[in-house]
Amino acid sequence: MIEAQLRRWLDELASRADQELAQQDAAREKALVHSRELIRLCAAAIREGHRGHRSQAEQLLSEAEKIEAEIQESLAPYPDLYFAGYTQDALKELFEAQVTLALIGQAALPALDAVHMPLSTCLNGVCEAASELRRACLDLLRREKFAEAERLLAAMDAVYDVLMSFGYPDGITKGLRRRVDQLRGVLERTRGDITNALQMAKLRRALEEAQGEEVAGEA
Repeated sequence: MIEAQLRRWLDELASRADQELAQQDAAREKALVHSRELIRLCAAAIREGHRGHRSQAEQLLSEAEKIEAEIQESLAPYPDLYFAGYTQDALKELFEAQVTLALIGQAALPALDAVHMPLSTCLNGVCEAASELRRACLDLLRREKFAEAERLLAAMDAVYDVLMSFGYPDGITKGLRRRVDQLRGVLERTRGDITNALQMAKLRRALEEAQGEEVAGEA
């Protein structure tokens, strides 16, 4: 009698568990697909932003934000999946793209009241956005747009100054300290590149002025 009751109980437990786990597995597979697509769209948006293709970048970012909304909705019943590393990595990429494009294009930064991802994810996204600005600075230096490069350097500086103040364990900040350390190196290299470019431009102008004065004197 006891064995029969136990078997029925186990069968019911297994049936309910199988149904629940199947739903979680389906949600996980969907989240993986969404996460990969979100990362792809964000990388493409940043790339278009660097190329100066603002409308294309905004379109890609809009598509990425729609996928974020789907992730938020589909994983609401499964917090373990929502806070899994691959999900948060994808959301981090989205915040990075939003901040990067805003800083490059001098547009509005993401409204914090409208952010639905964990703020630790946002901090990591901001840190990577600051590192991403190095590419924009180098592009600007090649075009001798020094003032714009210095503006982005100042943005990198501001991000670093704020983020370095967070001393919480990595388990809470999700690796923020390591990213901030990497940003410091990127920041210093970028500062050196801009300083060298400004000095070279100043030297070139001085040489051109000297040559102009020499020609004028010969005339």
